[in-house]
Amino acid sequence: MWLPTGKEYEDFLTEFLGVCDTYYAGRMDDAAWTSWYDRRLPEVVRHVQARSPFYGRHLAGVDGAAVSTANLARLPFTTKDDLRREMFDVLSGDVSDAIFFYETTGTTGRATPCPRDGAEIIASNTHVTESWKSIFRHHFGDRRPAVGLMGPTEVHSFGDTLGDVARNVGSCNAKIWPYSPVIGFAKALQLMKDLKLEVIVCTPGVALNLAKAAVHYGYDLHRDFAVKLFFVTGEMCTPALAANIDSVWGVDTYNILYGSQEAFVIGTTCRNKNMHLSAPNYVAEIIDPDTGASLGGAGTGELCVTTLVTGVKPLVRYRTGDLVRLGEGSCDCELKGPRLDVVGRVLDRIELGGGRHLASEIEEAVLTGVTGCLGFQVIIEHDSYGADSVTIRLDLMSGDAAGIPGRFAERFGVAATVEVVTELDQITSTGAFVSWKAARIKDLRTAPDHEAQVAAALGARRGYTT
Repeated sequence: MWLPTGKEYEDFLTEFLGVCDTYYAGRMDDAAWTSWYDRRLPEVVRHVQARSPFYGRHLAGVDGAAVSTANLARLPFTTKDDLRREMFDVLSGDVSDAIFFYETTGTTGRATPCPRDGAEIIASNTHVTESWKSIFRHHFGDRRPAVGLMGPTEVHSFGDTLGDVARNVGSCNAKIWPYSPVIGFAKALQLMKDLKLEVIVCTPGVALNLAKAAVHYGYDLHRDFAVKLFFVTGEMCTPALAANIDSVWGVDTYNILYGSQEAFVIGTTCRNKNMHLSAPNYVAEIIDPDTGASLGGAGTGELCVTTLVTGVKPLVRYRTGDLVRLGEGSCDCELKGPRLDVVGRVLDRIELGGGRHLASEIEEAVLTGVTGCLGFQVIIEHDSYGADSVTIRLDLMSGDAAGIPGRFAERFGVAATVEVVTELDQITSTGAFVSWKAARIKDLRTAPDHEAQVAAALGARRGYTT
C-alpha cells in the first residue's frame, strides 16, 4: 500500500493503521472504541477551529478539548448548503496542503472543493482495499483479476481512488469511462473484450447501458466477455437491481461502496454483499430527517457523520442527506463495522397513494423478480378521479413483468400498468450525476423541479451509441 511521507503523517498513520489492524482482527472492544473516538474527536474539533475559517465561526465558543461521543450531538450540523456557501473557507488548510484536488459534480448546485491529503487518502482507501481483498479471495483465490474502472476522471476521485485500491490488491486496471469523448461505448466494449476484464467497476446505470450497447454493436454478452463481477457504486442499488444486473450479464453484482466526494468512503461491502460502516473513520449518528433530532448511533434515518481524520477537509456533524439503516443485522465476514444499508436520499422520498415512500421501496416494487431489464422509468399521474396512478416503462431483453401491478397495488395502494419498450429516455442514465428520483421518476402531478430539468438536459447529451 502507498503511504505518504513526512513528519506530519507519521504519528497519525502509526496510530490509525494500528487501530485498523486491531479492528480487522476483531479485537476492538467497547473500551477500545471509546478510547479511539474520544482521542480523535477533540483533535478534529480543535483542528478545524484553528484552521478552517468556516468552523472557526461555526464552532465559536465550543471547548474542543471537551468534545466526546457523549456530547457531540450538542454541536451544530454542517450541511451541503454550508459547503456551497463557504466553499474554500470550509477547508482546514490550503489546497497546496493536499495531494489531490477534487470537487462535486455541480450538476444541481455550486460545485464545492474536496481536496484530500495523504492521511485522508489512506484512511479512506484502507477500507476499500480490505473489501476488495475479501471479495477477490472469495471469487478468485490467490489470483488477481484485471479490473475495468468505468467512472469519471478529471476532478472526480473515482479513477484515483479505485486505481490506488486496484494497485493495493495487485490487480491491473484500465480506466475506460464510456462517456469520455476519448473512449465511448464502442471502445470501452472492445477493451473489455480484448483485455479479458473480469471485474467492471461502474454505476448501475452504466452496467445496464453497457449491455444495451453490447447488443447494439453485435456482441454476445456471455460468449464475448470474461466479466465475472460488477462492482457498482455512485447511485442507489437495491438487491433487486443487483439481481437484475446479474440476470443480464450472468455475473455477480456487488453494491461495492458508499460515500461522497465531500465525506470520502463511508461504507464498503463484504463477500456476503453486506455493506459495513468504515468505523475507524467516522462517528456516525442517525437523525430524524425532518426535525434533526439525534436518534443515536443505530437505527433508520438520515446519516450524519463526523470524520476522525485531521486532514484538509474534516467535517463535523455533516448531514449526508442520505437515508440509511445502520447497525441492523450481523455478518460473519472479515469486515467488522456495523451493517449499513442505504435506502435513498431524503429528497428522493415520494408521496404516492397517500403515503410517503423511500426510493428503495419503489425500485424493489419494480424489479423484484424481474430479469433481463436494461432500464426502467416510473411515470406518476392522476387518474380521472384524482387518484394516483402509475405507468412503469421497462426495456426488457428477456423475462416478463407480470408481478409489478400487483406489488404496486399491495404496497402503495395504486393502480399500475406496465409498458415494455425498446428505448428509454437517456435521463434514466443520469442517476449518479443528479439523483435517482430525477432519473427514474417522471411525476406529472407537478411541474418538473430543478433536478429533473438538469437531468433532462444531461440525458439529452448521453447515449450508448455515441
